[in-house]
Amino acid sequence: MIVKIVNKGHYTLWRLRRSHMNALRCVHALTILGNKNRYYMEKHIFEIKNLNIYYHDFQAVKNVSVAIPSYVITAIIGPSGCGKSSFLRSMNRMNDLIPNAKLTGEILFHGVNIYDPLISEVNLRRRVGMVFQKPNPFPFSIFANVAYGLKIQNIKDKAMIAERVEESLKRAFLWDEVKDRLKKPALELSGGQQQRLCIARALAVYPDTLLLDEPCSSLDPLATAKIEELLQKLKKEVNIIIVTHNLQQAKRISEYVGFFNSGELVDFGPTKEIFERSAQSMVGRYIQGIFG
Repeated sequence: MIVKIVNKGHYTLWRLRRSHMNALRCVHALTILGNKNRYYMEKHIFEIKNLNIYYHDFQAVKNVSVAIPSYVITAIIGPSGCGKSSFLRSMNRMNDLIPNAKLTGEILFHGVNIYDPLISEVNLRRRVGMVFQKPNPFPFSIFANVAYGLKIQNIKDKAMIAERVEESLKRAFLWDEVKDRLKKPALELSGGQQQRLCIARALAVYPDTLLLDEPCSSLDPLATAKIEELLQKLKKEVNIIIVTHNLQQAKRISEYVGFFNSGELVDFGPTKEIFERSAQSMVGRYIQGIFG
């Protein structure tokens, strides 16, 4: 059966394979959260319980339990290979695309386990968008890149698509730079502009949450500053979880920090508290550059 939730002409369809009772059980997870239409104001956007992630026989994430606060920026830090990106990808099921990846435990998004077989991964990823380390615009025009997610949802209203493209580019602080060349190839943009374009593309489908995996690692300081300014504005509308190797960036832009080491979530809390941990603690030694 299909459950259809309607919000100002925009549809979200989650395929359900079981009984009507199961449909009712999951229906609250389907409500569209547009930038001006929030039906949920939970304290936590994600609740993660006993999460373990394996690739073949290697365990990348070990028994992680944490609640991610809503409508703040949460930064995930830690040395290379500590499980940060695996943890991030698990929140929109990107690990499903990796052969021989296995996950145990629960990830609750608005109280619903995203690994429940009732849940459509495609529609989950519309709700929980992702921006990667290296900008990955499609080999289309700037306009077509932002409109892509709308078109695969079978939205055919050209006026609506044009309005959403402009809105998304404005939200990504990119409109003024590209409004006169929307038909130009996206690959002609600078690296920083391409990354903001990827953010605009994610925003066009009105996600509830953005996951960002080291989005500034290949950018110069000026482009990085623009991304950080953008994220500070977007956190009022969208939940943001960012993996970063840049400790100063985590300190500048986040309200909460999680510290990973060897697959374990060693520490999690308000940013100010994490960065004031004792130099004798593991996170304190990492922040001071003693290891990692």
